[in-house]
Amino acid sequence: MNEGLVLFDGVCNFCNYWVQFAIKRNKKKNLRFGSLQGNTAQEILPRYQIDPSILKSVVFIENNTAYQSSTAVLKICKHLDGGWKLLSFLLIIPAFLRDALYNWIGKNRYKWFGKKESCMIPTAAQKALFVN
Repeated sequence: MNEGLVLFDGVCNFCNYWVQFAIKRNKKKNLRFGSLQGNTAQEILPRYQIDPSILKSVVFIENNTAYQSSTAVLKICKHLDGGWKLLSFLLIIPAFLRDALYNWIGKNRYKWFGKKESCMIPTAAQKALFVN
């Protein structure tokens, strides 16, 4: 099975919304999720020369490759049911252009969508999809 690991900002309301969105649209259940603040991220990210203390981007790890920012989001879309897979065609746009929009949203996400005091707790049904 082709599995991917999505590492996201666990205290960001916007990020949590998109994780819930992805869970509902990943019927194959081939995505796993963990917060950037969690132990798994702290252990895995340095292997990819990514500083786990910098919480500015979603990270998607698949086939021993780590993707960040808009590339991560578009790679995640490939795993979603329905027309969401089609968004991966946007990978043809140079990353610096895609990431400009991604970074602008990321820079303002707490201001626009708020922030939680702690990382989200998965429901009992979702628990198997999450890493620590």
